[in-house]
Amino acid sequence: MPESGNRLIFSLDSQVFSAMFKFRGKEKTSGKVVIVDIDEPSLKALGQWPWSRDILARLVNKIEDSHPLSLGLDMIFPEKDRSSPSNWLDNLEKKTYTSLIPVIQNLKQNLKQQKNYNFDTLFGDALFRPNTITGFSFTFSAASGSDKDEVPFVSANINVSPHNVPFSHLNLSEAKGVVLNIPDIDQGESQGFINVFPNAGGIIHKIPLLVSFNSLPYPSLALETARIGLKIKNITIHTSENKIDNKNTIIGISLGNRFIPTDNFGAISVNYRGPLRTFRYCSAIDIINGKYSSLLKNKFVLIGTSASGLSDLRATPFSSAFPGVEINATIIDNIIKQDAFQYDRFTESMIIYLIVILGGAALTVILTFTTPLLCGSAGLAFFSVVLVGNYKFFFMNHKLIGVVYPLVSVTAVFATVIVTSLFFKEKEKKFIENAFAHYLAPSLVSQLLEQPEKLSLEGKEKEVTIFFSDIRNFTTISEKISSEKIAKLLNFYLSAMTDIILDRKGMVDKYIGDAIMAIWGIPLDDPFHAENAMNAGLEMAEALKKMNVEWTAMGFPQISIGMGLNTGIVNVGNFGTSKRFDYTVVGKNVNLASRLESLNKYYGTSFLISQNTKNMAGGKFYSRFVDIVRVKGMDEPVKIFEPVCSGQPSAEIKINDKEFQAAFRMYRKGHFLKSKKMFEQCKIRDKRQINDVFIERINAFIKHPPDKDTWQGIYTFSAK
Repeated sequence: MPESGNRLIFSLDSQVFSAMFKFRGKEKTSGKVVIVDIDEPSLKALGQWPWSRDILARLVNKIEDSHPLSLGLDMIFPEKDRSSPSNWLDNLEKKTYTSLIPVIQNLKQNLKQQKNYNFDTLFGDALFRPNTITGFSFTFSAASGSDKDEVPFVSANINVSPHNVPFSHLNLSEAKGVVLNIPDIDQGESQGFINVFPNAGGIIHKIPLLVSFNSLPYPSLALETARIGLKIKNITIHTSENKIDNKNTIIGISLGNRFIPTDNFGAISVNYRGPLRTFRYCSAIDIINGKYSSLLKNKFVLIGTSASGLSDLRATPFSSAFPGVEINATIIDNIIKQDAFQYDRFTESMIIYLIVILGGAALTVILTFTTPLLCGSAGLAFFSVVLVGNYKFFFMNHKLIGVVYPLVSVTAVFATVIVTSLFFKEKEKKFIENAFAHYLAPSLVSQLLEQPEKLSLEGKEKEVTIFFSDIRNFTTISEKISSEKIAKLLNFYLSAMTDIILDRKGMVDKYIGDAIMAIWGIPLDDPFHAENAMNAGLEMAEALKKMNVEWTAMGFPQISIGMGLNTGIVNVGNFGTSKRFDYTVVGKNVNLASRLESLNKYYGTSFLISQNTKNMAGGKFYSRFVDIVRVKGMDEPVKIFEPVCSGQPSAEIKINDKEFQAAFRMYRKGHFLKSKKMFEQCKIRDKRQINDVFIERINAFIKHPPDKDTWQGIYTFSAK
């Protein structure tokens, strides 16, 4: 649900999500969050707002006497209390006659000995607790910027993952200034900002958990109230390698083992619990009078207001006048229950393709063979299925997937087809149908649309580099963790790998579950396709190491992958039917790339390439020799290698590789006993599985020697 796109589309998506919230209705809270409300009965009993700070001190003391987990104040006190005796006497001293000044000063001196002489100090003393969080507000216009020396105080330890990303590179909203409480009041354990940001439709769906000020991140009141109540010291900001305006986008935020998914700008997508007063409210006057103390024990408590005259009412999916304090309560509850909504960009992109391609095609086919009225009914049914499916399979699983854009796109295409069908001849109608059929190729990009001859069914031969990768034991991993975690892990993994492929000028041909097929050298010519593919494979291996470290901290299992590369002549084109094309490559060299990926399991490697790829990539890489094999389905033997790095490796790797090749040469000559000893020596220095593979293979040949006349040292695989 990115707001950076068309504001109308975003606003319509927002309305769809709001309707889904209303349809879902009220959802059970954790029961751990309580709101102390400065409501109409409290104002009637204690007078209009603002109250004198001695009343607020009494309120805070009453709450703290009940032993809450944390107490957050969803309000700001930037000015001194005018009703405080100290402030009143100071003003009187400035305005009175000279002869009375000694009298006033003497009175002030006597009153200073009284505890309630300064109401602000009294209020600050009440807040001087290890679990209180005061609010402040950021300003975002240059004209409203404050003194840069005025900064909030935050007790959290904030760090970034990966650690090499500085705070200044975080893709957070940038504040220009800050409005703080007066120093006498800011005596709590920490502070948090209380800003909210309605979207293009005026409804609050997302709230930033962090905002940058002076190139440093500061947490929101809700995040700090949750963190302190959970007794967690650290906040970890997880970033991706994707950048917006040269800044790293945000993946999410961790409080200990609790991962909070966010959008690219560090904002949480709020999972609203229901209409107004879904959470437990306690009137401030009742708390002051000693009621409900048991309800506050071991709770996350927020002080705020629902009174209509105090200007803290916001628009949410459930109401146009929703108290801001209950929004913060909802965020805290989302963090506690770990069920905030997640915007899934990867899934949304796939859904957009599916809806536009399959939906548009289906409606166009229906229109071709039926009446416009019947087709219109089918269109309404299709839209209903999309919306219901989005609600059931995504929204109810706490995922936000925008569907307005693809539905509008399908409607636009469909409307064009209808108008054309009604007002033009049959020949023109067929022309539109053919053009739409060409549009159905999901992997085509804009440059292909400028060269439609590439979309024909007739293939052509071309030298390319083909890549296959696969997650090892993915089925076993899927059985051990929840489907939600599997979806997150797979989305993170595929997004990161896809970005590397695209950055290295590759084309993602298809995703097959957790597997990826990519091609270098099409649709545009690339004289360095093998080199670019090699770089991509090595970068993916490094990226996976970093992701495994982050995933471990987030509670995900570590994964390993196998990758295979082969360079050769293939047949390139759109393969399929006249109704559905698939721009891809076919041929024996595609099969070889796939077989190389599978052979990683046998040799204990993660990346294998053919000799063709090694030769085409040139001398910029170091690849160690692995074997000479015949893969299933191919008669010609092929030398295979394991890429190690770009440039030169360590001296130890070179020595181990040299000894391995010497052992292999002895093995290929048929001197099995001698080669076995050499491989055993290799194993002492190099613990790779490949040494065990050759030792086991040689043991079998010692027991059952091969025919000396036909022996070539080529190993034939009978399985894929």
